[in-house]
Amino acid sequence: MSERPFYAARIEDGIHSSLNRVLRRLGWRERVVGYTGYGNRHFVRVLARVVLDPTDEVVPLPVAQTLDRRGWRNFLGAPVTRATVTVRTGDRWSTGTVSRNGYLDLRILEHGLEPGWQTVTVQTEESDPVEVEVVVLDDDVRFGVVSDIDDTVISTSLPRPLLAFWNTFVLEESARQPVPGMAEMYRTLLAEHPGAPLVYVSTGAWNTAPTLRRFLAHHDFPPGPLLLTDWGPTNTGWFRSGPQHKLDCLHALAHDFPEISWVLVGDDGQHDPTLYNQFASRFPDRVKVIGIRQLNPVEQVLAHGTPVTRLEEQESHAPHGPVPEVRAPDGAGLLPQIRQRLRARVGA
Repeated sequence: MSERPFYAARIEDGIHSSLNRVLRRLGWRERVVGYTGYGNRHFVRVLARVVLDPTDEVVPLPVAQTLDRRGWRNFLGAPVTRATVTVRTGDRWSTGTVSRNGYLDLRILEHGLEPGWQTVTVQTEESDPVEVEVVVLDDDVRFGVVSDIDDTVISTSLPRPLLAFWNTFVLEESARQPVPGMAEMYRTLLAEHPGAPLVYVSTGAWNTAPTLRRFLAHHDFPPGPLLLTDWGPTNTGWFRSGPQHKLDCLHALAHDFPEISWVLVGDDGQHDPTLYNQFASRFPDRVKVIGIRQLNPVEQVLAHGTPVTRLEEQESHAPHGPVPEVRAPDGAGLLPQIRQRLRARVGA
């Protein structure tokens, strides 16, 4: 007999069910929010969410557009639980069911899409069709980049407890600051490996994905799938584990693309060095090099609550695993070290 979901999850499900009934009576309708997926010639992973969204009659368009720029609209919609979704890939139609929080994570085999950036169409019986991007990798791709987001791509400079609230509800994407040199580093690495993917992995909420996509585009970061997480109660506890989410994403990529070896890029503010080396110890042939962006003393205090001691700094530079690890405060410092390690591994 299967165990009952955690009681907080059951309470959340009850709230969502009641809220759905009320909002539908108020004229809210289903909307599909698409997230960038990925795949190869053999499968594609389609990511999306189905929410109840206020119509223009409920929330006037100018107000909705203002909310959208700061991410509020992404939290204003209520998830549609266990809706049936139809996905069109080329000439093929597939169906899937969203999770208890409205998320679709559907793998489609024999999709018929050519390598490159493609679009699939996602809709429910009640929603308008939405085009969702997927990047389809060719069979000869052997190189890829995985990047953390907060403090690796975006310079947060905020205490962790305030970070999610500020980034989601206050700042527009044009007001956020990128970490210097990181966009240039990623563009250079991908230019040297045509067809290679860049996958962004973060413990941030899926609700922030539209805002993050606009931020990345505004600052010339290469496009790529965003693998985020769902906040709130799970079937087993109050919250999801951020480190476990990142490890699960890395394991999924290793399973989905067994021929690709990755450059893993993160920061030393939280768990990235430990997680990346843990993954590299298990899959040493799937990691080419680990690049760690070093936070400055102020960022370290905001991330940890305390400054890093000299002993901790020395230990952080010690080798941890079976693959090379390099560190620098920005992309300009990381890029030459990463390229050097890549050349050394090719010549080995």
